Amino acid sequence: MKKALSIFFVCTVLTMSSKAQERSHARSMVISRQGIVATSQTLASQAGAQILARGGSAMDAAIAANAVLTVVEPMSCGMGGDLFALYYDAKSGKLSGINASGPSAAAMTIAKLKELGHYSMPQEGIHSVTVPGCVDGWRKLHQRFGKLPWKEVFRPARYYAREGFPLTEIIQGHWRDAVTKLNASDYSRSAFLRDGAAPRVGEMVRNPDLAKALDVVAEQGADAFRKGPIARAILDTSRKLGGLLAASDLDGFEAEWVEPISTIYRGWTVYELPPNSQGMTALEMLNIFQELPLDRESAGSAMALHYQIEAQKLAYQDLKRYLADPKFFQVPVGGLLSRDYARERARLIDRDKARCDFDPGQPLPSAGDTIYLAAVDSEGNIASLIQSLYLSFGSGVVVEGYGFHLQNRGALFEFDESHPNALAPKKRPFHTIIPAFLEKEKLRMGFGIMGGLNQAQAHAQFVSNVVDFGMNIQAALEAPRFTKLNFSGCDVMVEGRVPPVVRETLTAKGHQVEVQGDFSSWMGGGQVVMRDVAEGVNYAASSPRKDGAAIPQPDPYFSTPQSARRGRR
Repeated sequence: MKKALSIFFVCTVLTMSSKAQERSHARSMVISRQGIVATSQTLASQAGAQILARGGSAMDAAIAANAVLTVVEPMSCGMGGDLFALYYDAKSGKLSGINASGPSAAAMTIAKLKELGHYSMPQEGIHSVTVPGCVDGWRKLHQRFGKLPWKEVFRPARYYAREGFPLTEIIQGHWRDAVTKLNASDYSRSAFLRDGAAPRVGEMVRNPDLAKALDVVAEQGADAFRKGPIARAILDTSRKLGGLLAASDLDGFEAEWVEPISTIYRGWTVYELPPNSQGMTALEMLNIFQELPLDRESAGSAMALHYQIEAQKLAYQDLKRYLADPKFFQVPVGGLLSRDYARERARLIDRDKARCDFDPGQPLPSAGDTIYLAAVDSEGNIASLIQSLYLSFGSGVVVEGYGFHLQNRGALFEFDESHPNALAPKKRPFHTIIPAFLEKEKLRMGFGIMGGLNQAQAHAQFVSNVVDFGMNIQAALEAPRFTKLNFSGCDVMVEGRVPPVVRETLTAKGHQVEVQGDFSSWMGGGQVVMRDVAEGVNYAASSPRKDGAAIPQPDPYFSTPQSARRGRR
């Protein structure tokens, strides 16, 4: 009986929202016995699928796809940024996490910035730059989970940087929006613009200097970035601009293996990474959701949205108050994620009226622009990886001679010395980027949704779409969402696909509803891969809010069958 119920459960989840003539989502899930890679640009997804076909693991495919995205989507990610990842090893059943976010320079202090004429955290420029962690993250992930040689996983990215690629639509729009930032220096202008303007949709784009950087990393290893020629170029660029980075800042950094944090949501286990990322906020939202009447009958209703928006406000007040580098501040993760605390917070929600003035709670202490990609291989290993420069083209500072930007993650520090997230030497800032993982019974799922402060609330909505509202992974990713990108007030953005009657009801409850496009980039594009362990079948979904797709590894149908080879002998 137990086995029969388990099979029924899995079949139900896999066929949710599948009425062929009546569904509200546009795309179908990608389904294959082979591996699948889902990213925000099709060439990157294809590169990852090719790596799988060459015998690579899900992590090999993820690193290869990430490297391609640094070429084809350079405003969102790059070697000058940070990285977080979760990796599910099918053989051991273990989920591992890595935090490859870099700290501030050892010489960086609030007093020093004031001396330089700054009275708030710089949002761009060299003083917003923190140590880039991406390449060392790649190194550690590949050492532990890679199968192919290090050089092999960079071949697709090196190819596109040198030979060029046709620019895609949504990425071109982001490129166009950043023209002012890209015009800030002669080198940036020559490397990324055409006569002062963004390349056109479909125009071939090449970045030979980035190809050189990828060549160096591929041939010399990650140490070339920490203390070799690329490190020297980063320091030279910083010195020219009056920056505070030192050789010891780059050489002294190492990505850190961390233990994922989790909560149980209506029988599903949801995993995120611990601080300094905002993963705990997604889990806190879900814990509050669990105290609210959300079910299939309420899917898409004004009442469900009202409850979720109010839960977001509560969790984000705690995010602003408590999230910081745990090496500098004891973040009360256990208290924030306790069920008693969730019940206490949920009681503050008025079912009939929006509140604009929630305060952070008092949990008991306990012992912009981004890419997200997901990969699953034929063995069921899953990589859930996110990488970012923060704002579009990061700090606006390009490493001269190597064609990539440095991130501006330092912009997320607080300038108030009493705050847990206050700027300090060798400290990691509050980080928005979060990969996630979800499992129940025989299903394993790696997922993520991009977009700064949008991410935690988007994660919670995605999980609720699957668990509460019975959607399959593509429907759950596509479903219209809300987002709130600040920490106070009753303003909230919703996609245009939210019905007018629902928007009117929210307005009557006091929400200040701002309607965006039907598939708004404010809500963040996302990717999902899922493994049905019982059947040995993989599923994937890719958001239409990005230029990408989920692409499966090709089946070996062109290989000569073993029986035919024997027959020719």
